[in-house]
This record gives sequence, structure tokens and C-alpha cells, in this order.
Amino acid sequence: MTLTPPRALLLDFGGVVVQTVHRANWADDLAAEVYALLDGCGCRQFDTTAVRRDILAGAAADSGWKNAMSRMPTPSELTPVMFWRDFVAGDWPDQARAIVTSQAWLLCRRMGELRSERRARHGLVDLLAWCTGRGLPVGVVSNALSGVVHRDWLAHAGLEKHFALQIYSDELGIRKPHPDMIGIGCRSLGVQPGQAWYVGDNFDRDVLCGRRAGVGATILMTARDTYDLPYEVAAEPDAVVADPAELLVLLKGAYV
Repeated sequence: MTLTPPRALLLDFGGVVVQTVHRANWADDLAAEVYALLDGCGCRQFDTTAVRRDILAGAAADSGWKNAMSRMPTPSELTPVMFWRDFVAGDWPDQARAIVTSQAWLLCRRMGELRSERRARHGLVDLLAWCTGRGLPVGVVSNALSGVVHRDWLAHAGLEKHFALQIYSDELGIRKPHPDMIGIGCRSLGVQPGQAWYVGDNFDRDVLCGRRAGVGATILMTARDTYDLPYEVAAEPDAVVADPAELLVLLKGAYV
């Protein structure tokens, strides 16, 4: 298939911009911080083991919820309040639920920081430099329970200057495969969806979102969990690449 050169390039964050590696002790560290928060407010019905149990239960419930949302045509995003009040603290005493509800945004940010380590994917810097040199705008369009964690990573890595915009589901209140995630990105960059490429690392959220939005090309970048599908997905990508280095080769070929 011959791909039309894009006027904008939109990238998922996890699996495309970065490869994430889960930290084995993230739940222990977060539980200790939540326990200290509860204890500081005089709420002493818990120990760290119980807090850790419910954090892990909430994370598992969140994962199942995300899979279900990919079956909906226009899914909303789970809010930090819903995650902590309902998924983690659903059976906690009123005082404890109120504490984590009041701090939900900060707790989601802290969970995102503790849960994973992030490394730029192979070839990312060269890809971004080439796009910048060619004047091809690049944006991030990504699901996230705390998009600020991704913004912080790009800023710390010195890469945010290469991105014309960053769009995260928690900030919009909708999540992929809602087509407006890509639609808003395209309108922000002044292009039609058919003039943009969208690159993601999974079928049920990214490839399906690209199809729903009507992008010019939907590119699948393989990552650790790409083929661990929660269920069969009919949507297929226009091309498959292994990493940003291969994406750059594909981009250059489209301009020949």
C-alpha cells in the first residue's frame, strides 16, 4: 500500500514515544504514602497491607474497565476521583474515602510516577529531529489517568520542544477509541484527519481510534503488549513498524 505523506503526525505515548517497564515495588511505595496521608489526618483503621491490597484491586478493576470501554463508540475517561473513591476505597470508612477523594488528582499523579519507569523508544530522537527539520508538526494523543506525568517526562527528557501539542484523555474527559481524541488533535493543528497519520501500539484503542477518526494512515508500532488482545478486534493497521526508527523509514518513503 502506498501511503500519502502526512501533514501532521500524531503519536501515542506509552509504547510509541516511550517503552514502559513496571516497577515491582510500586504498590508497596504508594501504599506507604497513602497510609501516611490517612494517618496524618487521624484515620487509623488501616495498615499498609490493607491499603496495598485495595490499591492493587483498584488497578485491576481499572484495567478491566479500560478493556470494556474500547467496545463503546464514544467512551468517557475514568476520573481520578472515580478511581480512588470507587475503585480503591469503595468499602473504606467515610473519613478514609473523603481523604483519598480530596487528594485524587495528586494520588493519580504519584501512582503514575511510581508505577513505571519510562525510556525513549529506539530512534525517537532522530524521528522528532527529522519532523522538526521538515516542518511536520508532531502531537501526542494518548490515554492517561495522569497526563501530567507524561508531560513531566517529556520536559525532563528535553523533548517537549518537538511536540506542537499534547492531548491526554484525563484532560479531555474522553478516551480512545473515541474518535474525537484524534479529531481534536487534527483540528488543533489545522489539518483534516485524512491528512494525518496516527501511530499507536495496540489494536482495540489505537488502530480502532484511527479507523473511527478517518486518518490518512493508521500505523501500528509493536510494543510489549501489542498482541495481548483482550478480545478479537476487526480493525487492521495500514502499516506495522517495530519502533520510531522504522517509522522514520516509512515516513521518508512516503515523501519520495
